Amino acid sequence: MDFFISAAHAEGGATASPISSIVMLVGFVAIFYFMLIRPQQKRAKQHKNLLAELAKGDEVTLAGGVMGRITKVTDEFLILEISDSTSIKVQKSAVTAVLPKGTLKAVDSE
Repeated sequence: MDFFISAAHAEGGATASPISSIVMLVGFVAIFYFMLIRPQQKRAKQHKNLLAELAKGDEVTLAGGVMGRITKVTDEFLILEISDSTSIKVQKSAVTAVLPKGTLKAVDSE
């Protein structure tokens, strides 16, 4: 029956103290918080601020890669002019970045 029970366990080998287990658990939680949760909260806050500051005339990029100039802003939606005679209505949450002024002209001339 030795193959079912390891020799160290059967002999009553050293076990970890409960304090070291708690310290290790707290360490893992702290690492998880600082590596995953905190950066995600920071990105969400930056995106929320970006959406709150959108204004008419801003040049933006959407999540799908569409670029355009904002012609109208409402609470949840934007009217985005993607060419001279084409406008689309999109949700604000689809905006991923605000581009520097003149970016659309530079892209069109290529």
